[in-house]
Amino acid sequence: MKRQEPCKGCDDKYDVKISDAKMARLIEIASRSRSTVQDEEYERRLSICSACPGLQYGTTCRHCGCLVQVRAKLSESTCPFPYESQWA
Repeated sequence: MKRQEPCKGCDDKYDVKISDAKMARLIEIASRSRSTVQDEEYERRLSICSACPGLQYGTTCRHCGCLVQVRAKLSESTCPFPYESQWA
């Protein structure tokens, strides 16, 4: 039986991590034409996401594939947790 290759997040030859500077830039770009939440709400949402078992690589939501820092900053975003938003 052939051994499976490790996932990209587990293999050091792939760089799936996003730097803080790049993440800040992505949030800024996404926020240009959309309304955003206040910092207090943003931090509350991120706190919930960081405790969620669906968080991958510290940045990615397993349920929708989005970058949680970007999603948490946008007012119209909701938590994609199955069956019930965790941000409610």
